[in-house]
Amino acid sequence: MLLKTKCALPFLLLTLLVSPDVPAGWDPTRDAAKPQAQEPEQERTAEETIRLFRQKDAKMKVFFDKAHGYAVFPTVGKAGMGFGGAHGKGKVFEKGRLIGTTSLTQVTFGLQFGAQVYSEIIFFKDKAALDDFTGGNFELGAQASAVAATAGAAANAEYSDGVAIFTMSRGGLMYEASVGGQKFNYKPIK
Repeated sequence: MLLKTKCALPFLLLTLLVSPDVPAGWDPTRDAAKPQAQEPEQERTAEETIRLFRQKDAKMKVFFDKAHGYAVFPTVGKAGMGFGGAHGKGKVFEKGRLIGTTSLTQVTFGLQFGAQVYSEIIFFKDKAALDDFTGGNFELGAQASAVAATAGAAANAEYSDGVAIFTMSRGGLMYEASVGGQKFNYKPIK
């Protein structure tokens, strides 16, 4: 029983980190307005994340200007204690134009402990790299690494297999912070 509890703890922590607030009661006006208000709010969140990354490192401008596309994950929650996982939802842009939505999942096993919330942006160097991502079943290899967005970090960042990945911590503490093994789903906007 204790082993099941220990294994379930990381997933409980992850769920608490990434779950939306649960309302105390039913409000018919809130539920009626939710479908129209939800999309613009998510859009602002992606734009706000882009703004924060640009503020953190002005040299990141070259990635936004020259990349064929990018995926923005405003909030990724990650938790682990031996077993772990991460989840986040985002938006995909091609040449600055919104083309779809995406989600990431990551299941990990190994030396890890804690919980963390961060933002992530994946830049696609060219159309082929973006097409790989939007084609479905895209996965970052175990060796994939991300650059922490700090002042000047983008100056030394390079593409690997057509992608460059940047992360920015938003809170929490995690002993282990890899992006390898992340899997993505993509859904085009109609």
